[in-house]
Parts: sequence; C-alpha cells; structure tokens
Amino acid sequence: QVQLVESGGGLVQAGESLRLSCAASGSRSSINYMGWYRRGPGMQRELVATIATGGRTTYADSVRGRFTISRDNAKNVVDLQMNSLKPEDTAVYYCNAIITSSSYWGQGTQVTVSP
Repeated sequence: QVQLVESGGGLVQAGESLRLSCAASGSRSSINYMGWYRRGPGMQRELVATIATGGRTTYADSVRGRFTISRDNAKNVVDLQMNSLKPEDTAVYYCNAIITSSSYWGQGTQVTVSP
C-alpha cells in the first residue's frame, strides 16, 4: 500500500521561508510524477508544483520564482522549498504521487503565513 508522509509545515511571518518534504513508501512501480497541491481557507485544492521522474517541473503562476520543487528518485522523496512566503500562501499543503494510472495523496501539512 502506497503511503505519502509530509513534514515541514508551520507558522512563519511574511517574507520567511519553509521547506516541505514528502516521502513515499510502499510502491512497487516507479513514481511518474510527484507534486504539491494546496487548499487555502474556503478555496478549492489547487496545483502548486509538480516534477516528473526526469526532472521536468511545472509551477502555478502564483508561486513561480518563489517556490522550488525537487525530488530524489532513489529515495522517493519530493521537497518544496518555499521562499518569500506571503499570507495568501496560507493553506494545507498536500503531497501527491502518480504511479502508473493511480493518484495517491498525503494527509496534508498546514502552512500559515502571518502578515
């Protein structure tokens, strides 16, 4: 059974940085895509960033230039470095992994950015 475990959330002030990490376990197949999504207060879940096995990345316009996604394929770990955080980045951040045609989600980690 595939499990995704996130870590690294917390409370910071605007302009500060946080690093989220997600470790996947239990997969017998290679993970095609890993990524981060978020759900802000009263909002729908939205894409933050994704990274393919070969390293190709995508970013939401709202975070491009501030956030950097990276992964260690050997360890099945994906990280999200978040710099210059803004109050509007406040959300629950979810790790996602696409394995063959199945999508798996972590339990979420809270990121709160105070003004």
